Formats: sequence, C-alpha cells, structure tokens
Amino acid sequence: MAHDVAALAVELKDMAAADHQASARANSDDPAEQLAWRWLTARHGDRLSEIMNEYGWPTAEQVGEEAARAAWLIAQHADRQLDVQRRALQLMQQAVSAGSAGPRELAFLRDRTLVNEGRKQVYGTQIAGLKDGSPIPWPCEEPERMDELRAEVGIEPFDEYVAKFAPT
Repeated sequence: MAHDVAALAVELKDMAAADHQASARANSDDPAEQLAWRWLTARHGDRLSEIMNEYGWPTAEQVGEEAARAAWLIAQHADRQLDVQRRALQLMQQAVSAGSAGPRELAFLRDRTLVNEGRKQVYGTQIAGLKDGSPIPWPCEEPERMDELRAEVGIEPFDEYVAKFAPT
C-alpha cells in the first residue's frame, strides 16, 4: 500500500504540472488550444474520480502537501464535471472537519462549484471579469460580509487578492 500511495503522490504532482503548463490554453483565442485544455482537465477529472473512489480525499498525511494541493487543483479545474467537483467538495469537507485539509482550499472549491452550478458564491474567490480594469467577482451570497468570511478561512481581503492579478 505504501508504494501505491507514493506512486499516487507522483501521479498527482505530474497531473498538476501538466495542468499548470497547459492552463494558458484555457482562455486562448485558438479553439484547438481550448479543446486541448478541456480534454486535459476532463481526463484529470476522470482520474481524480477514480482516486477518490479508491482512497477518499488525498490528504497531506497520505500523499504529502504538494500532491494534496495537486488534487485540489485538479478538482478546481474539473469545471465541466460537476459530479467530480461535488464529490471532491464533500470529501474535502470531511477532511477539513477531521483537520486533514485546509479550509482555504475548501473555500475556493466551494465557490468554484457554486459558480459552476449557477449559484452565488460565498467567498468571492471566482472572478467573473473586469470592469474598468478591475476584477469583479461572480455574484456573492453576502457581498457585504465577503471579507469577513474570507478571513475566517484564511483568505486575504478581496482587494489584496485581486491586486495580485492587476496588470503592472
């Protein structure tokens, strides 16, 4: 079993590296590049589903910090696989409750899943677009409490968060 978990950790890290390398294609003007991105994230989502069925949520204790973060990234990017995102959200919630996963990543996954379901997000982590050059979040359940809710899970205030993405 230890060998299986070590191999799983390597596989998750390799998937995240491929995701990172291909992520520029997600918003490409070239439809072929967009399709390549969609194919990659769908394949990774399918594999994450198999991993969750076999191992549950891959926690840092199980696979190491880097591989656990890789699993989260794969779930984040499984945008056209709501079943995978919902299952990851459920398992990650259990892991957070058990102290085996971080509430910050869970908050990002919760918002991503809610937006993909066409619902309002909680923490304002998902950006809908730009208005006058400033990032604006998808609609939030309680926009007036957004920074307070973000602080509760260890996410910086919205203005600080979006400043990281501002053109220099």
